[in-house]
Amino acid sequence: MNTTAQDRSYSRIAAALAGADSSSRLRAALAAGTQPDPRLVETLVARCAVEPDFFVRDMLTWALCRLPADVTVPRLLAELRSDVPRARSQALHTLSKIGDRQTFASVTTLLHDGDDEVARSAWRAAVALVPPGGEGVLAADLATALGRGDRDMRLSLSRALAGLGEPVVPVLDAAATSKDPYVRAHAEATAQLYRDPDSGFDDSLKVATRVANIGPRE
Repeated sequence: MNTTAQDRSYSRIAAALAGADSSSRLRAALAAGTQPDPRLVETLVARCAVEPDFFVRDMLTWALCRLPADVTVPRLLAELRSDVPRARSQALHTLSKIGDRQTFASVTTLLHDGDDEVARSAWRAAVALVPPGGEGVLAADLATALGRGDRDMRLSLSRALAGLGEPVVPVLDAAATSKDPYVRAHAEATAQLYRDPDSGFDDSLKVATRVANIGPRE
């Protein structure tokens, strides 16, 4: 593709990504990944921060992953400091897909973000990027969030912890002795999920909360 054609393609994709029709934005994101152009990094990242459609956001992530990491990673790391929760969340998701473990330390700064969706994205990204041997330290950090949020939030944390493998066992054992009954119940439900990934989280949490003689935390 010559320079003039590249310029036209860039302009067309950039304009379509800002369009009102989600189908058009999806096609534009697909085109951005099919014809990777580093000049689109800023446009793609900026769109991630405001894009309401899940499928378009997923395609935007794919398009960013198709670009050179040395171009996308610094821009995504900068986005972690955005005041917009969706911008932080989507940057975390994209970093997890790129898979550069050197971004792990930056990702962990958002493990306890005040926005639930950002925190959940950080948990998933951290588990995907944790360096070998760092699983125990990460598990201990994640465990401080046990008992946080609604059912979906707790399930996300449990899955993240279970994904760390055997190093999570002593961490959950310690959390199961917490003075906070909600933390104990969540730790016990997570331990059951780790032992048996096919077990029902809701049933395990109900049993654990009943044993702790407390009601569900919503």
